[in-house]
Amino acid sequence: MTDETSDRSKDKTLGMHCPITRRDFLNGLAIGATAAAAAQPLLAAAPSGALPAQDAPGYYPPILTGMRGNHPGSFEVAHALRDGKAWTSATDTGERYDLIVVGAGISGLSAAHFYRRYAGANSRILLLDNHDDFGGHAKRNEFHLDGHLNLLNGGTLDIDSPRPYSQIAAGLIETLGIDIPALTKSTRRRTDLGEKYYEALGLENGVFFDRETFGADKLVVGEGKLPYDRLFADAPLSARARAQIVQIEEAHIDYMPGLSSDEKKQRMSRISYEAFLRDLVGVEPAVLHYYNARTKGEWGVGTDAVAAIDCWGFGLPGFQGMNLAKGSIERMGPTPAGYEDTGGSLFFHFPDGNATIARLLVRDLIPAAVPGNGFDDVITAKVDYAKLDRRGVPVRLRLNSTVIRVRNLGEPQAAREVEVTYVRGGRAFTARAGGAVLAGYNMMIPYLCPELPAVQRQALHALVKTPLVYTSVALTNWRAFEKLKIRKVYAPGSYHTHFYLNPHVDIGEYRSPQSPDEPMLVHMVRTPCKAGLAEHDQNKAGRAELLVTSFETFERQIRDQLDRTLAPGGFDPARDITAITVNRWAHGYAPEFNPLFDPDVPESQRANVVGRAQFGRITIANSDAGGAAYTDSAINQGNRAVMELLRS
Repeated sequence: MTDETSDRSKDKTLGMHCPITRRDFLNGLAIGATAAAAAQPLLAAAPSGALPAQDAPGYYPPILTGMRGNHPGSFEVAHALRDGKAWTSATDTGERYDLIVVGAGISGLSAAHFYRRYAGANSRILLLDNHDDFGGHAKRNEFHLDGHLNLLNGGTLDIDSPRPYSQIAAGLIETLGIDIPALTKSTRRRTDLGEKYYEALGLENGVFFDRETFGADKLVVGEGKLPYDRLFADAPLSARARAQIVQIEEAHIDYMPGLSSDEKKQRMSRISYEAFLRDLVGVEPAVLHYYNARTKGEWGVGTDAVAAIDCWGFGLPGFQGMNLAKGSIERMGPTPAGYEDTGGSLFFHFPDGNATIARLLVRDLIPAAVPGNGFDDVITAKVDYAKLDRRGVPVRLRLNSTVIRVRNLGEPQAAREVEVTYVRGGRAFTARAGGAVLAGYNMMIPYLCPELPAVQRQALHALVKTPLVYTSVALTNWRAFEKLKIRKVYAPGSYHTHFYLNPHVDIGEYRSPQSPDEPMLVHMVRTPCKAGLAEHDQNKAGRAELLVTSFETFERQIRDQLDRTLAPGGFDPARDITAITVNRWAHGYAPEFNPLFDPDVPESQRANVVGRAQFGRITIANSDAGGAAYTDSAINQGNRAVMELLRS
């Protein structure tokens, strides 16, 4: 048998030939078969310019499958601008607003909310976004499986931060009607995510060892419950490696004897977690491989590029005997040990992640577009996208519109108006406003505003975001998980390093699956990076890889990984996978202070602070500007940007 024949045979076994919804393509976007007929006018009308896509009947992007996140059509104009393309003419729409917001993610939507609060409910605001849906990274994946609504986050996961929410951020959450204490009594980060429900069914966490990394495929079940010597008794690890993992997880050893707590923290801030394990604990390579991906879900890079002090703060093992006092390191930037210091923010997970917050903000701004009255009914509400951009209403939200130019009209210090140019449907348009908040990716701002001071442009370019992939996989049932007694799998050597059953959350009329015989969504996480490089170099390498990875490659890897992990439970990828949505975020997490690579300078000199400086009637928001990849940072920065405009 030739390699090509073998590959074809393997693809057939995996189900690459099966007609799942991702194969229903229309104008470059994948769309669910049940919605294809309704959505056909939506996309067919867009190229002609006669009817904007979002106004066409059937337009409903949350149901789209295939390649989502930074989907085809959302980034090409921006990349052309980066590469030097110029638009020589633009049509003046004649529109004049009090404020134009570039970016309709959480930060941009929050900025619009705060502007109306401070300047008046009749303020005229236009929001422009390059994607086909609002929410930015707070993306909603919506599936209708056997007549039942199933939701999963395609981006921002939950209300969660290593610090308590500020009065501004917490106040906005409360204004939207979200009472977190009433929803959950826990204030710790590692709250539930449906674990209690699955634990009641006897489902536990597992670890999958892949043959390419560890020599054999093996799933072990009971992580966090069984002692590690029992958990890994049959794992493809040497006796020495197993003993070393037990030591890291359970022993109380001081690996820096003779140093004070602060001296240990200072040293731990300058070595990676991998170096801590390798050089101080003295583990063998297989143990390093086992721990390497523990940091990827939080930081997007492996343990070779995350400081040991951050890993202690996040609760990773090996520090039990180090006698480290809670609290920040003297003089060291943002405190790395966030959760250890404060317990973090209040926590809650909505069925579609923080897309619920984005929907509530849109309802606040454009009530006619989002039916309902409370936070619980917004989860099952169907947004009327045709009402987002209507004449005669104070706030308008325009999708599929990539901004290519923002300029002060006149000298920045004297300007009273800005002009914003954007591309929609292949044509350039302009609109004017009394001010602009740029709430998109900050590394794009130097291309939008080339007049910015050189030092500010340099700082903005330095804000390299972390690429990541959140994949949603629809299954006919979850019997294999029930049979294997697992709900979450850590797979340190696999394509997706984590996957788990959709968190069990019931809110309002939304109900999670109750029986293993019902359809289920599985959340899978991949953070492309290149080990051995500095963090931002790893981010750039991962982004380059991500943008050239085809959906077919993702699908094959997904099917193969689930097959190898779940086959002992009776899973059949050709039979059991019914839909796949790959949420590709080439520019994902906002960059944060990393003591391994970032200089320890005063806050005023940090790239995010220098980069967000006001420039005439132009201000800058987004979590990038806050130097923290959390929803509260996005909200705080939206408020700050608005206040700068109103005070000037």
